[in-house]
Amino acid sequence: MSDMSFKQAKELVEKMEFSEIALKKAVVNLEKSSQNFETTLKHQEDIINKLPYADKKLSYMYIAVAANIGLIVGLLIGKYLL
Repeated sequence: MSDMSFKQAKELVEKMEFSEIALKKAVVNLEKSSQNFETTLKHQEDIINKLPYADKKLSYMYIAVAANIGLIVGLLIGKYLL
C-alpha cells in the first residue's frame, strides 16, 4: 500500500465515495420500505378486525333478502292461488 500512486489512491477514494452514496441510498430505501411495511401491517390488522362485523352484516342481509323473497312468493300465492 505504501507504494500506491496518487492516481490509484484517487481512484480508490472515488470508489469509496460511490460506495458511500450507494449505501446511503440503500438505507433510505430500506427506511421507506420499512414504513410502507408498517402501514401495510396496520391496514391488514384493521381488515382482520373488521371481518367479523362484515360477516354479521352479510348474515343480516341474507336474512332480509330471504324475508323479501318469502313475502313476494306469499303475495303471489295469495293472489293467484287463493
